[in-house]
Amino acid sequence: MSVEYDKNDHFNDECGVFGVFDHPEAANLTYLGLYAQQHRGQESAGIVCTDGHSFHSHRGLGLVADIFKKSEIKELTGRHGIGHVRYSTSGDSGLRNCQPFSFEYAHGGIAMCHNGNIVNAPELRKKLEKEGSIFQSTSDTEVLIHLVARSKAPSMTERLTEAVRQLSGGFSLLVLVEKRLVGVRDRDGIRPLVLGKLDNSWVLASETCAFDLIGAKYVRDVEPGEMVVIEDKGLTSYKPLGDCKSHFCVFEYVYFARPDSTLEGVNVYKARYQIGVELAKESPADADLVIPVPDSGVPPAMGFAEASGIPFQMGLIRNHYVGRTFIEPKQSIRNFGVKLKLNPNRELIEGKRVVLVDDSIVRGTTSRKIVEMVRAAGAAEIHMRISSPPTRHSCYYGVDTPDASELMANKMDLEEMRKAIGADSLAFVSFEGMYKAVGKPREMHCDACFSGNYPVPIEGPRSPQLSLLKILNKKQ
Repeated sequence: MSVEYDKNDHFNDECGVFGVFDHPEAANLTYLGLYAQQHRGQESAGIVCTDGHSFHSHRGLGLVADIFKKSEIKELTGRHGIGHVRYSTSGDSGLRNCQPFSFEYAHGGIAMCHNGNIVNAPELRKKLEKEGSIFQSTSDTEVLIHLVARSKAPSMTERLTEAVRQLSGGFSLLVLVEKRLVGVRDRDGIRPLVLGKLDNSWVLASETCAFDLIGAKYVRDVEPGEMVVIEDKGLTSYKPLGDCKSHFCVFEYVYFARPDSTLEGVNVYKARYQIGVELAKESPADADLVIPVPDSGVPPAMGFAEASGIPFQMGLIRNHYVGRTFIEPKQSIRNFGVKLKLNPNRELIEGKRVVLVDDSIVRGTTSRKIVEMVRAAGAAEIHMRISSPPTRHSCYYGVDTPDASELMANKMDLEEMRKAIGADSLAFVSFEGMYKAVGKPREMHCDACFSGNYPVPIEGPRSPQLSLLKILNKKQ
């Protein structure tokens, strides 16, 4: 049996995409773009490149640096490419679901990858199967490929437009054909997609940190419901979904995005820092130290310390090289799974009243173990502060979350949660404080995981989450 950090007690990263058009080092740039976005998915990665005639691809399970060596990159010839890092949210995590997918159809070659979740994919798939379509994966990306392939529209742009209009959910999509790169964002702009320029080449990515690594200049965010078509004659923007309003995922600011990224005009680090400032104003604590739960807890903890005047200290040290271990310890090694990732610094903590700052509480098991570790390191008091509102609902737009019935805040009130994790006090930032920190109105964001207000209707039962994998498993 493997013993590992409880990844099920956190919102797990979604996916990341990267695309480049007309660059002699398309494969290398795509590799680096994925490397910069590794935090968005660690299960698998893939790259597809084209020279305008043939498609060349390589996909694999694991981290980007382990999948792609010089020999694989050398084989990915061509001036255009797209890539993907994946954490499975619908579909299983096997090789057959590694993206980008590439196919030959009546109009030539096509490759496709996306970040997010198409919530009506199960219904679309069922309809396609009845009409004779055969699927190779359980990913909802393949549903979109079938819709494009079956379209009778005369041009690629029109075929893709016809297909995208049938989709519901939160997604950012990259499509590569022989001489075009297309980026599409869902009508609510739930998932991120940014546009950049590297000399005379266009680039697309989930986050701006990918541009920083390759030296590209950020141009703008792709707008909700927008389709950008990049070809030799330049970039053309379409609005196939009509007038759309933004409901950007606020949890990108809280946890998912890298702190050095800027999304929707908001620097992620600054947003997290300001959330900590608001948290200190709303829920102060009489304490000696402010300690973050690394890594996403660091900026809000710094903001909390600055606003409260309480010293900031790295009282929890993270092991950045944690992975799986197949050595099963004796039961006497308490909280072993969490200790693989985090270790308290007793010299700093012993006898002190500490404020622990984390980004969220999901099931609560990890929070309880961290509090136990800090208490065992000699903390006199532990005041837990969370840089997001209570997580009460599942996400259906591309984030892997537990069933709502497993979420601690869905089952308990604040005092019950405090007792369950063993803290002396517990507080979450308010919706008002969070959006004041972000600097944009609440109506421009999706916060369904906190509020239960879903901008895109969810078809079928909301609990458990409807996914292709679960539907397919029911058939077997």
